[in-house]
Amino acid sequence: MTEPLTIAIDGPAAAGKGTLAKRLAEHYGLPYLDTGLLYRAIGKLAEGSGIDLDDAAAVAPIAERLDTSHLDDGSLRGREAGELASRVAVHPQVRSALTAFQRDFAARPEGAVLDGRDIGTVICPHARVKIFVTASAEVRARRRTDELAAKGRDVAYERILAEVRERDARDAGRSVAPLKPAADAHLLDTSELDIETAFRAACEIIDRSLA
Repeated sequence: MTEPLTIAIDGPAAAGKGTLAKRLAEHYGLPYLDTGLLYRAIGKLAEGSGIDLDDAAAVAPIAERLDTSHLDDGSLRGREAGELASRVAVHPQVRSALTAFQRDFAARPEGAVLDGRDIGTVICPHARVKIFVTASAEVRARRRTDELAAKGRDVAYERILAEVRERDARDAGRSVAPLKPAADAHLLDTSELDIETAFRAACEIIDRSLA
């Protein structure tokens, strides 16, 4: 029986992993899960209910009741939701509640593409292919600033850069599932790459792994 093609894509915010993962899922004909939306949905639901995002015991029940329909909220892809996600993701109870959901998705017979921050290290440690997508903080802040400016948002690059660095430190420094490459992950630095070049590089990594 052919082993499922599970592809784990990890990396920090604004490195381009989401766009890349979606392209790879389409290219290889696999279901795709943006796991970051799970945490963003929990953060938004908790905030909307007036719950303290730093109160793990109060946030955990929301994670346990999360439904895929909650992932359809377009505002989840905004910067504010990303900050909320980073706050609730530090809670072990929340991560535990979502681990089974993500592993069930990844266990499909044909495989799947998942992107996040701990897919290759925690969720799918036995994934056939692991790619850690990264870029310098300066490049990621510039991308985020340009993205927001294109939406008509008046934002300062320096403030976005400070937020990127603060979030990197928070994600890498948490006690549970910190952001780091899996030992057997392929590193893909997109600092100097456009999406097409990054996509071709990722396909080469995957095709080599399958061969």
